[in-house]
Amino acid sequence: MGALLAGCTSAPSPRTGQQGEAPTPEAPAPRITTNPAQGAVSVSPTAPVTVTVTDGTLERVSMTNPAGEQVDGELAPDRTSWTAAEPLGYDSTYTISSTAAGADGTPMTRTSSFTTLTPRAIAYPSMNPVDGQTVGVGQPLAVYFSEAIEDKQAAEDAITIKTEPAVEGAFYWFSDTEVHWRPQEFWEPGTKVTMDIDVYGKDLGNGVYGETDRHATFTIGDAKIARADGASHQMTVEINGEVVRTIPISMGEPEFPSNNGVHVVTQQHQSYEMDSSTYGLAPDEGGYVTTVQYATRISNGGEFVHAAPWSVGAQGERNVSHGCINMSTDNARWFYNTFGKGDVVIQTNTGGPQLEPWDGFGDWQVPWEQWLAGGAS
Repeated sequence: MGALLAGCTSAPSPRTGQQGEAPTPEAPAPRITTNPAQGAVSVSPTAPVTVTVTDGTLERVSMTNPAGEQVDGELAPDRTSWTAAEPLGYDSTYTISSTAAGADGTPMTRTSSFTTLTPRAIAYPSMNPVDGQTVGVGQPLAVYFSEAIEDKQAAEDAITIKTEPAVEGAFYWFSDTEVHWRPQEFWEPGTKVTMDIDVYGKDLGNGVYGETDRHATFTIGDAKIARADGASHQMTVEINGEVVRTIPISMGEPEFPSNNGVHVVTQQHQSYEMDSSTYGLAPDEGGYVTTVQYATRISNGGEFVHAAPWSVGAQGERNVSHGCINMSTDNARWFYNTFGKGDVVIQTNTGGPQLEPWDGFGDWQVPWEQWLAGGAS
């Protein structure tokens, strides 16, 4: 019996406060996790960077770039997570130092680092129009990359076009570096357009990544359409469907005919020196170097609407220019002050070829079905 009593009686455990009480469990140590993981390489600079803790709260998180500068971040209200709040750089190593406290206040510190990817090349996206502009109904949306783009679908996916009211449109690649977007028909006046080019950190193929994001919001202005007829030697100007002016003109003579087709205003110069040698006609071969007033460019191939006081006698009668639309100084001044970027000049009966789609903004020269086939997909 004594042995039995001895077997049923125990001394107090070192982990109990009183004889017979259950042991008090130790508080678990906090566990810190970083993403990307320690030693990760080729991380996208736009990938989320987070620090999380279990069984504790974050007391401090410090993330630094290669120069030792702090990267902005946000700590969650419950202090169990932290998120980097700015994009990172390419080809850079970042260090994260984190301190967390457990339930008993015991601190734990963790340090980790990772390295972002190194592009073979970075592509800067120029855009046209730019933010805040008002443009004409013929204005296409153009993006020009500083590097050739192999993955054109990735580039298109990174470009967002929003319009009010809604407008359907499509992309068309003129080259490996240039893509345009336009509707099937001219824009409706008053349309609000927002274009976002979110290519930073995006793989555009063949080791090329976007250099930066771009944003623009712009407005489509009144519908200004000029119709220049090489047979009648007259230009009729319509604003929102109403003919507001008829102007005597002289277009390209037979040896240097103007191009037929839909032209779009790209630039304007109150005074501009024209040099025919820029398109292969030297002055000693019948070319010219002439300063003209009120020059409105409608193609990159050298077609302008401009003042030509020397040809007023021919204006309305015959074509004597080297391909431009000549008009009197008063009419050229009015046209210059009325028309602007994105407005439309349609040339017919010139005796010349069709405007090439790649010449200036000859986008409207491409039939819609062909335009649809010119995108990435």
